[in-house]
Amino acid sequence: MHTNVVYEPGGADGGVFFRKLPALAIFERGRDGELASFAAGLDPVSGERVFSKRYASAFFGTRLAESLRELGVDTLLIAGVSTSGCIRATVVDACQHGFVPLVVREAVGDRHRAPHEASLFDLQAKYAEVVSLAEAEKYLAGLPRG
Repeated sequence: MHTNVVYEPGGADGGVFFRKLPALAIFERGRDGELASFAAGLDPVSGERVFSKRYASAFFGTRLAESLRELGVDTLLIAGVSTSGCIRATVVDACQHGFVPLVVREAVGDRHRAPHEASLFDLQAKYAEVVSLAEAEKYLAGLPRG
């Protein structure tokens, strides 16, 4: 499953978050730009769900938790940006919804190394397991197929 950020033109549906962070205007519906696109190689393929969000957590204001439960999912591999914002908010909410969040160290980033590392430290201490890409691949390889 994937998430993206989408706002109505002018950000009327973004509330304080949009007003506080004017750079979010890049995510207004109808705008083109690399930042508003999925990273190369991570585009959703046919059948993969996309949950559009307007706030930091992928769970807030979306049906992500319900959709995961319907599929019997209990563990999440989490990737994206920014570690100190959207990743952190999503991980905390995942934990509070009863999911086991695994943050893939090589698949998350932030605008500066200091908040990135501090966030990973804190997430590991309280809400998630921070795992390497190799550990995530090993975990996935051990899942039953089908």
